[in-house]
Amino acid sequence: MENTDRPTAGAGAAKKNGSGTGQKATRDAAATRARILNAASKEFAKKGLKGTRIDAIAKRARCNKALIYHYFGNKEALFSTVLERNYEAIRSAERQLDLAHREPVAAMRELIGFSFDYVSAHPEFISLINDENMHGGVHVAHSVKARDLNSPLVAMIETILERGQGEGKFRSGVDPVQLYISIASICYFFIANRSTLSAIFGLPKTSEVLAQRREHVIEVILGYLRPEAGGQDLPSMPKA
Repeated sequence: MENTDRPTAGAGAAKKNGSGTGQKATRDAAATRARILNAASKEFAKKGLKGTRIDAIAKRARCNKALIYHYFGNKEALFSTVLERNYEAIRSAERQLDLAHREPVAAMRELIGFSFDYVSAHPEFISLINDENMHGGVHVAHSVKARDLNSPLVAMIETILERGQGEGKFRSGVDPVQLYISIASICYFFIANRSTLSAIFGLPKTSEVLAQRREHVIEVILGYLRPEAGGQDLPSMPKA
């Protein structure tokens, strides 16, 4: 007598197809979410949080705007996610430098050069950060992820400074957070204000001028880090 408890080929195929359908749905959802974030990054960078409309993001992302609300809740939450994604991108790129295994001066030179190159290549990053500051930094302030992403960076800079001090190449008493703020500020300012600076000081927007500015930024920071000729270092800054 035939065993009717054995699953039929059709049932097995249906189960397999069901699993495949679920995987495809997951991939489709991830792809849609990525398209929304890419579209939102462009819209927010161009128009800011206040000027951006969900309809415009949906059109650029080629999706129904209901999906945006489904995945992100509202425009403010979407903006926060876009900020986190941009911070994650720059921190991820920094990790690829593998500075922990570089000679201290070379490691710092590469970090400074990278910071300059990154803002040069990602004007949308500048626009998003500018807009967030216009809103008082409220979205970053409420983002644990954005803050956590910066902790490894500070630790890495501190390690480089300690190795440089130990080898007599860097002065002591340098606060890693203050140093990174200085690096980011100097790199950011020229790129963010290049149009007005070029007009005021007659600097052509050429790759040669950009390269000169890049090298100047590196030398300014490295010059600050060099030990004093008389052996006097900076007083240690109090920890916050």
